[in-house]
Amino acid sequence: MADLPIKNKIRMLRFMSSEMTQKELAERVGVTRQTIMAIEAAKYSPSLEVAFKIAHVFNVSIEEVFEYQP
Repeated sequence: MADLPIKNKIRMLRFMSSEMTQKELAERVGVTRQTIMAIEAAKYSPSLEVAFKIAHVFNVSIEEVFEYQP
């Protein structure tokens, strides 16, 4: 399966946030660690709600987390 055209900076943002784990981020967003892992690896596109929640956790805009690359 090819990677999705939506790229993200979640891994970088996690490490800039006191090396937050995938599990910690998942708990704060309300999803599973496996979901965060799949989003980070560009194997799964998050819902708009989850994308906004992730951006909110890091106190950044959604555009600072996700980028569409056709």
